[in-house]
Amino acid sequence: MSLIELFLIAVGLSMDAFAVSICKGLGMRRVNWKVAVVLALFFGGFQGLMPLIGWALGTQFLWLIAPVDHWIAFVLLAFIGGKMLWEALHEDDEGDCKPADTIDLGEFTLLAIATSIDALAVGISFAALSVEIVSSSLIICATTFAFTLAGVKIGNAFGSRYERPASIAGGVILILLGLKILLEHLGVLVI
Repeated sequence: MSLIELFLIAVGLSMDAFAVSICKGLGMRRVNWKVAVVLALFFGGFQGLMPLIGWALGTQFLWLIAPVDHWIAFVLLAFIGGKMLWEALHEDDEGDCKPADTIDLGEFTLLAIATSIDALAVGISFAALSVEIVSSSLIICATTFAFTLAGVKIGNAFGSRYERPASIAGGVILILLGLKILLEHLGVLVI
């Protein structure tokens, strides 16, 4: 997997965290960088950890999934991307943003787990595709960290108008990458 493909996956995975961080920014009168950095550490840390866990699970069953690895990667990425699209197109316009004046470690942990479950599935597909997991997880972690900080700032400055487009873009990126993997393995697409 190329660095560009990996970065696009990282961007797609970070869109849930980006959307939540926009909500956090909306709840701040002025950007509280201490809260933003702690939130980014939680989101980036969990987004980096989940692919490692998924990869570890995937490698245990690699003998079973190797013959259909490209289908697994396609289905997982298409499902995750489709889920992101569905949620973006069918959510209420009011959103579920909460005030964000303080650091709530319990809330941050739950939000980080909820926004990183998709990365667990991507880790399984990384095992099937024999992707180098440590550097991949670090790229996903750093990308999510940066998008979380940007989301807090954008949410604070512009409001919620970018939340839905970010989720749509992330979903489309993941679906297209899954399709590319499938078409490459089927010999339809040669890159």
